Amino acid sequence: MTTVPSTPLSAELEAPLLAVEAALNQLGDALARRDAAAIEQHSAELHQHLARAVQSFSEAARTGGVPAALRNRLVRAGGLLAAQREALARGNASLDRALDVLIPSEPTGLYGAGGKAERRSLGGGSYTA
Repeated sequence: MTTVPSTPLSAELEAPLLAVEAALNQLGDALARRDAAAIEQHSAELHQHLARAVQSFSEAARTGGVPAALRNRLVRAGGLLAAQREALARGNASLDRALDVLIPSEPTGLYGAGGKAERRSLGGGSYTA
């Protein structure tokens, strides 16, 4: 972590940024443990901390700028968030593929397991000649 010269502005931005960084670390740990309840909890906390940080950094940018060191830390936090999101998306895609293998979708109506065409009967299954 980079040390930022202490100014009132950097002190105001440091707290929300530290909260975002801590929430990202906790979420990363929960993802590594595959703890669904903790993932849900830390995701919600991260969302709140990010909203506060974005608001603080936006106000600072309008009124005089953001110190470079804090801006760089915010960019790194954004990169970590993107990496966690990508890892989660890959995990979801892998789970979807596994579920498709274990639980096949409904028959297409082309061929059954024995190679014969499957027919769906609407009227009870018997034909009248």
